[in-house]
Order: sequence, then structure tokens, then C-alpha cells
Amino acid sequence: MESIEIKAPAKINIGLNIISRREDGFHNLETIFYPIFGLYDYISFEKSNHFYFECNNDSIPNDESNLIVKATRLLEKLTDLKFNIKIYLKKNIPSGAGLGGGSSDAAATLVSLNEMFSLGFNYNKLLSIALELGSDVPFFLKPKPSYGQSRGEILQEIKLDIIKPILIINPGIHISTKEAFENIIPNHSDFNLDEILVAWKDMSPKIVELHKNDFEEYAFSKYMVLKDIKNMLYDTGALFAQMSGSGSSIYGIYKTVENAETALSGFPKSYFRFINLPQEIPKV
Repeated sequence: MESIEIKAPAKINIGLNIISRREDGFHNLETIFYPIFGLYDYISFEKSNHFYFECNNDSIPNDESNLIVKATRLLEKLTDLKFNIKIYLKKNIPSGAGLGGGSSDAAATLVSLNEMFSLGFNYNKLLSIALELGSDVPFFLKPKPSYGQSRGEILQEIKLDIIKPILIINPGIHISTKEAFENIIPNHSDFNLDEILVAWKDMSPKIVELHKNDFEEYAFSKYMVLKDIKNMLYDTGALFAQMSGSGSSIYGIYKTVENAETALSGFPKSYFRFINLPQEIPKV
């Protein structure tokens, strides 16, 4: 196979509880990962005479700190091969926004190179490789609504189809995941998955009570505008609103597309603003 083109979707976290700090320095957590297929990075891979990485966004690093490059180098190390490929990234998902853009790009790279060069890695092997790159990367290997535990790599696919528009707002604030975890205080979780899924099926107002994001307290105390955005989403009729990941994107789920569009118009055009339209979850 000479080339591959792939869409690397974003995600939101529905609830994010940090339960405990692990001996390896990471944290145990509970969350629901929900893919946002309408928002994606586009990546093309093409065999070449040398390795070359290009991005439409000059602020995206093209060195070893980039997760696409890091994923490529990790596969080279594991296979003792040299991947002479030209990679082009069209970056649409904002960076450092809690939407998993970099992690999704890394997973797309693992899947694409595994297929392109017939490496023969099965899903479980790719899962272990993905975890070396980041805690969110395993989810994006098969991005379906999932209940995540441990670092996020223990995934249970769940039946959760949000047939409502999701408005995502990001004011351009970059929150370091490392910094966010350094300022988190782990606590006990009352995550009741069965109760949660019933509430979402009925779109019960109880979903507001059932979910919290432990990173909100730190993020909102440092960046008051994030708390203001969440409040504004509720003020404009959001059925549910929360920060995704460690921030800084805030999303709101609305009853109708018209409601979401009206809410979007109230935020500055300088903000990242996106409405994910309700659609059937594609088969991955």
C-alpha cells in the first residue's frame, strides 16, 4: 500500500473522576469517552524516499515532541525498520484543549503504519504501544463510546448515542495536562455506570448530578473565563455542560440545532466554536 488518508476524530469526556495516584506516577481514573466524529484532524501518509512531516498549522511542532512523529519512531524502534514516508497533517482540533487531538493523531498513525507496512500487530499489541504514547491514545484505536478505567486504557464499549447537537467552545487557553494532574486531589468515585446509561437514554435532568469533572475546580480557579463559559452554556439552554478532559474546552448539549446555533452566536468569533450535529455513530 503506497498511501493512506485518515480522519482522526476528537473526543469529549462525560464525567472525569481521578480516583488515586499510582506507584508509576500516573493516576487511576473513571470516565466516559465519547467520540466527536464531526471534528477531526486529517492525516495523509505516503511512501517516500525520506521521512517528512508537514502541518498546515505552524504552531504545531514537527520534532520528536509531536505525537505523530513519536508514534512513528516508536514503531521503528519496535520493528527495527525505517519508515520513509511523507506525512501531512491538517490540524482542525485545537491543541491543549481536552479534546484528544494529539492522542487521536498518534492512534491514527499507529493504525495507518501497521496497515501500510503490513506490520501484523493485532489490536492488543497496538493497545500496549498506544499506552506508551499517552493515556488517551488507546481509546482512539477504536473510537466508540466507552467507559474508561485505570489510566484510560481499560475500555468497555457502551451503548450511548447522543442524538442531540453538542456545542464545543474553546477560548484559546492551553492547559498543560501535566500541570493539571499536579494540581488534582484524588478522591473516591461514586461512578454508577448502569444508572448513568439509563439517565442518558432518557435524557434525564439527573445527568447533571451524575457527572463531575475533577479538573474543573483547578481550571476554573485559574481561568475564570472557563467557568463563565460553562455558566453561559447553561444560561442559553444547555441540557448538560461540562469541561472536557483537563481542559480547556467546554461543551454543552442542546435540545435542538437551532438552540445550539443561537448559543454559539453569543460567543466571540475569536473563540473556537463548533457544533457536532447528531448522527449515527459510524462503525469503526
